[in-house]
Amino acid sequence: MAGLFSGLELGKKALATNQLWLNTIGHNISNVNTPGYTRQRVDISTTLPEPSTAGPVGTGVTATDIRNVRDLFLNQQYRYEMKNLGQWETMEKTLTQIEATFSEPNSDSLGELLDKFWTGWMDLSNHPESTAARTALFEQANLLTAGFHRLYSRFEDLRESVDTDIALTVNKVNQMATEITALNKQIVRDEAGGDHANDLRDRRDYLIDLLSQYVDVNTADRKNGAVAVQIGSLTIADESTVTLLGTKEIVRDGVRINKVVWAGTDKEIRSLNGELKGLVETRDKMIPGYMDNLDELARSVVTEVNNLHRNGIGLDGSTGLNFFTEPFVSAGKIEVSFMIKNDVTRIAASLSGEVGDNTNALAIAELRTSLIMTNGSATMGDFYNSIISRVGVETQKATQLREDHQLLVEQVENSRQSVQGVSLDEEMANMIKYQHAFDAAARVITTIDQALEVVISGMGIVGR
Repeated sequence: MAGLFSGLELGKKALATNQLWLNTIGHNISNVNTPGYTRQRVDISTTLPEPSTAGPVGTGVTATDIRNVRDLFLNQQYRYEMKNLGQWETMEKTLTQIEATFSEPNSDSLGELLDKFWTGWMDLSNHPESTAARTALFEQANLLTAGFHRLYSRFEDLRESVDTDIALTVNKVNQMATEITALNKQIVRDEAGGDHANDLRDRRDYLIDLLSQYVDVNTADRKNGAVAVQIGSLTIADESTVTLLGTKEIVRDGVRINKVVWAGTDKEIRSLNGELKGLVETRDKMIPGYMDNLDELARSVVTEVNNLHRNGIGLDGSTGLNFFTEPFVSAGKIEVSFMIKNDVTRIAASLSGEVGDNTNALAIAELRTSLIMTNGSATMGDFYNSIISRVGVETQKATQLREDHQLLVEQVENSRQSVQGVSLDEEMANMIKYQHAFDAAARVITTIDQALEVVISGMGIVGR
């Protein structure tokens, strides 16, 4: 039955429980700025009462568990928005680089060089007998081809850079998947006795949050405390196994690229999202699309100028010559023909061969305003300007979507932190609360001790 010694035990339990709360609060405060940390709380309950003649007598309190506070729904929302944010951050970054590559408006931009090239033909039409005008036109043609080369080369470098980023991102995903698997093993081992490995769980969840920025992840909780992390339908990290991603070098359209596959296989991963999806799309669709536009523009310049130039006659009487090298290969290889390089008098400004005939030079100059692009609805200048406009629109769109998803991520994160983040004000209030409780429990023990002193020292000596 309940007695003074039971009171001592009751006070001891209260001291231990409140001390555990104070230690947990201290742990929370220590990790207030630790990424991925979630606040911890002590679960407490009353202990079983003891019977007495007056009825059951309480025996105090005990701590049953220490748990971290998490909101699973908000975690899922956060990871979903992080996936979208990662994708649009990558798209915005690449589009910004593409926009800078075109460097419009600029004195040596491709648009300006194309205008100066047509102006060179117009100048030649004004002085069809002039060797100096032909030399100036030849120099402008060289600057134009160099502009195409420079722009095309930058796109090739950018595509190669994105391809390298894909390989690096795959390595990051593999490192995180490997660490998540190792944490799963440790959590299962530590929780085998019924405890909760809260700090290990925080680290694991933090890694999954980071992973969601790179790929589309789904998670499934195991009964033993492990978490299975999946990309699509395949598990990449579990309690005992990790399935790694890999890259396989292939040749696509004459270009060597890294295809994202499951490590050790040729099976391409198509259910990509996040940064990895953004990188693959920019490498395989966006950048090649702009390179194709450059090829189309360069092909039109070469084809249309050559068609007219072959009909003309140079100062030396030559005819049937191409101004640009054919056959056309790409904007990165466009060149003024070898025959023109060797002798600028072969530039054909005339159709009749007579000195002063500017008919052919004028016809080529008028290509500037000819509707030969986009099924006869645009000039070459219009076509190039439409490329620049599209870059600007797509960059603006990517920036807007990145900002939208960033705002959503911040909103969800604020909601998460209101549930599972450490509030110093709340922790300080709890510290005072449990400090007072600890002091009161100590006072209970002191009082019981005094009562025992009276019993032990004072009882049984009266009448001796």
